[in-house]
Amino acid sequence: MNGAVTVYDLARDLPAIPELRALCRALAALDVVLDPGSEDRYHRYDTTWAPGQELASKQDGAGNEYSVVFTAAGAYVRGFDHESPMSPFATDDGEPWPGVLGSVPEVFRGCVEEPAFSDEFGTPYVTVCLWREHGDTAWRHGDIDFPDGHHDPDGADWLFTLLTDRTPEAFQDWARDYYDTPVDLDAVRHVYAGLPLTADVVTALNPATTLDAVAGRVAETGYPVSS
Repeated sequence: MNGAVTVYDLARDLPAIPELRALCRALAALDVVLDPGSEDRYHRYDTTWAPGQELASKQDGAGNEYSVVFTAAGAYVRGFDHESPMSPFATDDGEPWPGVLGSVPEVFRGCVEEPAFSDEFGTPYVTVCLWREHGDTAWRHGDIDFPDGHHDPDGADWLFTLLTDRTPEAFQDWARDYYDTPVDLDAVRHVYAGLPLTADVVTALNPATTLDAVAGRVAETGYPVSS
């Protein structure tokens, strides 16, 4: 497909598992500080998702989402673009697009079948899927024949922008638009560097809250908080 951006490109652009985990925690911590009163933040990180598993997720409130499940075996990534022509709800048979899930190895089959990632009939909400075991040197995905005529047929481009453009400037631009407020770039850089969250950084990001107010929820993401 000339000009199309797909999971094939995403597999090349995603960082390795440790870097991806750190980035996901940073995104979740930043959203806690920027939106401390919300129960439905855009980026979240659950260190107690399931025994031996952690979950990073994004939900935009409009039916588009991704999940990154970190397991003892590696990491499993799924994305769902609800307007994609590859959505199970846009296909003739109501099933995931051919090839998207067919090659997922047994160690991640539980993620494929996870009820939280499926509808009430067990159909997975998925248009993008890739995975990486700890011994792999690259992200893997299925062999997919994508529909013609779409720049981003599976949502792999726009859904994962902040996981592929891993610059603090990219987050600043996104957060400024999403929260409709100025976002301090040096504070974002501090969090992207994985440095412990401090009172000064919290104030720079959101003068309306404090470190004490957000420390508990930030700690729940696994991101370090200054003592």
